Amino acid sequence: MRDQLKASQPNIAPQKLLSDNKELCYLKNLNDAQQAAVEATEGPVLVLAGAGTGKTRVLTTRLAHTLMLNLANPSQLLAVTFTNKAAREMKNRVSSILNKSLEGWWLGTFHSIGARILRRHAEALGLSSTFTILDTDDQVRLIKQFTDIHEIDEKRVSPKIIAGVLQRWKDRGITPEKIPNAEKKHNLEGKIARLYSDYQSRLKLINAVDFGDLILHCLTLFSKYPEIAELYQKRFRYIMVDEYQDTNIAQYLWLRILAQSHQNICCVGDDDQSIYSWRGAEVENILRFEQDFPGATIIRLEKNYRSTPHILAAASGLIQHNSDRLGKTLWTDADKGTKVKVFGYWDGEHEAYGIGDKVAQLKNEGKSFNDIAILVRASFQTREFEERFITQAIPYRVIGGPRFYERQEIRDAIAFLRVVAQPDDDLAFERIVNLPKRGIGKRTMQTLHFYAREKNLSLTNAISELLETDEFRPTARAAFSNLFLDLNRWRNFQDSMPPSKLTGVVLDESGYIDMWKLKDHPDISGRLDNLKELVTALEEFQSLSEFLEHVSLIMDNDDNINVDKVNLMTLHGAKGLEFDNVFLPGWEEGLFPHQRALDERGVRALEEERRLAYVGLTRAKHNAFICFSANRRIYGQWQSTLPSRFISELPIENIEWHSDAGVYGNNFPRMEKKNMLADDSYIHNRKNFLMASNRSNSGKKSKMASDNTNKSPMKLGDRVFHQKFGYGSIAEIDGDKLRVDFEKAGVKRVKKAFVEAL
Repeated sequence: MRDQLKASQPNIAPQKLLSDNKELCYLKNLNDAQQAAVEATEGPVLVLAGAGTGKTRVLTTRLAHTLMLNLANPSQLLAVTFTNKAAREMKNRVSSILNKSLEGWWLGTFHSIGARILRRHAEALGLSSTFTILDTDDQVRLIKQFTDIHEIDEKRVSPKIIAGVLQRWKDRGITPEKIPNAEKKHNLEGKIARLYSDYQSRLKLINAVDFGDLILHCLTLFSKYPEIAELYQKRFRYIMVDEYQDTNIAQYLWLRILAQSHQNICCVGDDDQSIYSWRGAEVENILRFEQDFPGATIIRLEKNYRSTPHILAAASGLIQHNSDRLGKTLWTDADKGTKVKVFGYWDGEHEAYGIGDKVAQLKNEGKSFNDIAILVRASFQTREFEERFITQAIPYRVIGGPRFYERQEIRDAIAFLRVVAQPDDDLAFERIVNLPKRGIGKRTMQTLHFYAREKNLSLTNAISELLETDEFRPTARAAFSNLFLDLNRWRNFQDSMPPSKLTGVVLDESGYIDMWKLKDHPDISGRLDNLKELVTALEEFQSLSEFLEHVSLIMDNDDNINVDKVNLMTLHGAKGLEFDNVFLPGWEEGLFPHQRALDERGVRALEEERRLAYVGLTRAKHNAFICFSANRRIYGQWQSTLPSRFISELPIENIEWHSDAGVYGNNFPRMEKKNMLADDSYIHNRKNFLMASNRSNSGKKSKMASDNTNKSPMKLGDRVFHQKFGYGSIAEIDGDKLRVDFEKAGVKRVKKAFVEAL
């Protein structure tokens, strides 16, 4: 160990990099706050960098400045960030300022720096320096080796879920022996904790680590061998950290240890943009910086180079409702520009129509589709926009995830519907034959495929014939027989049951919904929401075949990334990006802020949701459009929705109101109470306002459905109005149901109660 430390000991005397009289011209491009952050080289420094204030310029210039002043060698600088892209950009910018390439410096992601340290001292932890870093797939496969041993039912808790539990422990710096007793009991009565211990032992045996170990093992190394910790504390004369608000507990502890000697640590971040708690980020890390490093210098970057004054004022006014923040106010010397536009729509589809029309208008004005973004709170919201854009021939791309109909759970559900509509659809049948698990193995499927090819039959017809033989084992025979009974029953429902209801029946009776509910993973709720949104989408169609044809046309949308396209993504995926024109739909209570988050984490979740709204607003350079709907069809049921409290928190002087007839008008209530949860007086006050608003509105659209009981009976040819489909004439009457030929929406079947005679 002594020889290893001696070989690793750096020469800490800084070497001259440039001549002393070289003019530091790179400082001329900085504003006063940026320059102060660059020149504050000694002691702990926290740079609170607001959105669009040039934090990357500050960080890279500070690195170059430290070398320009000969305060350290490149090998004595540690600069960490979260992505390889950010690390490459940082390296290129510093090299450009210095006009030379640097060797030996410690610049990279937390994972890459952690791996570099571990390889130098692997033997101290019982590993070889050639250890393998497992990817997620390998990690899950290794965990599968222990599920049977620890009597864990994979149908209830999958290896992927277990991997997530282990990762969360590692993000908090918790090794197997340090798991709190309460958490042991919560996770399958200690089974996952015991699996964690066996998993770590096996990793060591096969000379491997996973990504969580790259920081966790460093903490163990520094704790067991203080001399190794001291080596790196002396080596790193200057430490710089990007996106500090996104660090987890393990990364925070790692940085604190490394900074103990020189205390020259500069963290750049924005507490108002901390939106990743669901993946381990702790906003408290940045909030307690002054406590961790007494006497720290705090520098606020508040001059924004991205957005107009109205957008910045709206964002600043909104975020000021958070109590857990260090505080700053963005400003710019640019022209005021236009106010943030707030649009109220009658329902979700009108919202998609309205935004689609405005996108088309921007294009007609000479704007690029690439400079337009639609940022949604939940992924299921993209469906209505995708379908509207297809109708309008507006090209779009979904960033950070698949398009709605490309998502796994949606493809699975559509496969069920394809088999119901077309029994000989082999591709769809293969997809659902074992969803959920039915005990049909690879050998059975090989037998089936061989027989189908030999007899030139579809798979379903081949199964029918093979069920008359003894070819299948009892388990497979029973599974196929039960599946066929289900499929035949669902096919018989096609003529008597609307497609949306049939889809709900198929997903429920097949066990597919329960399959997802039994999983315990952060994205499960989103998948279930997507399936509910699919059922809602089917309400637009009169038959499965009509819907399936519609999906085929949508999936044919060109995906060439070089084409001018509207950008569609979640708010979480938009962080770090900017666009000339940003649309923010779905600002309604329960959706944004998200009800599930409020139920689980209360005020902390509310403040993070508000930070997410702040991030969304500050993506906009010239125009920001906030949208909400008075009614939304949620999981197939029409509901009156309450506009998000975030709208009422926007400064009135920075917003411009627009609304459909009957949608609250322009007198939206201002709420003064902060940190309001979904069950407090905020909701009561808002409901009172909505009731008064509806009473004061005498227009035809003030109700979702009209009461026709006291009107003259409707007859064929009568002209009617529907809130969603517009004007049309009655083509058929069947009890309380009508078939109406709408002028724009085509022929639809609707209930009498939902139309008004004209």
